[in-house]
Amino acid sequence: MTAVPSHRTQLVELSADALRSRLYEALGLYVTAMGYPKGTAEQRAPMWLAHMLRDGWRCVAAIDANDQLTGICYGYRGAPGQWWHEQVRRGVVEFGGPAMAEEWMADYFELTELHVRPDRQGQGTGEHLLRMLLDGVSNTRVLLSTPEGRTRAWSLYRRVGFVDVLRNYRFAGDPRPFAVLGRTLPMS
Repeated sequence: MTAVPSHRTQLVELSADALRSRLYEALGLYVTAMGYPKGTAEQRAPMWLAHMLRDGWRCVAAIDANDQLTGICYGYRGAPGQWWHEQVRRGVVEFGGPAMAEEWMADYFELTELHVRPDRQGQGTGEHLLRMLLDGVSNTRVLLSTPEGRTRAWSLYRRVGFVDVLRNYRFAGDPRPFAVLGRTLPMS
């Protein structure tokens, strides 16, 4: 465990079983951090459970002194056939060509979720979670998607060296524009 300086928070690695036991707490944090409607948790639960079965899946969490989740971060090895991989590959090919898609997507870790409770944002928890999650990942790159716009998440990703891979991309079923960001691993 690594101590995060604020609020006596502990960073812990969660097994799939540990996340399953806290799934609705984690999804509640996700819904709150993203400003989504409450019904979103029930819609996302099957997806999060399926992600736990993917190659290279790992998860870290920030837990406060009252044993409450204040942050959650997980990802896994990206691969052809996965919904996000196919969506992003198509967009990168259209934007930068097949060579760019191969460069970024041949060996990457997909940072799937990174959320910090709003009252704990801006205190370094997100960066600590990100660094802990990616420490020891064997992939050569990490990719993520995030809604376009100036947010704390954007500031974090830029500060730790993520660059544009694809901008203003619209995923099937979501009207918002997203950016796909990436960086090489390991993180320094």
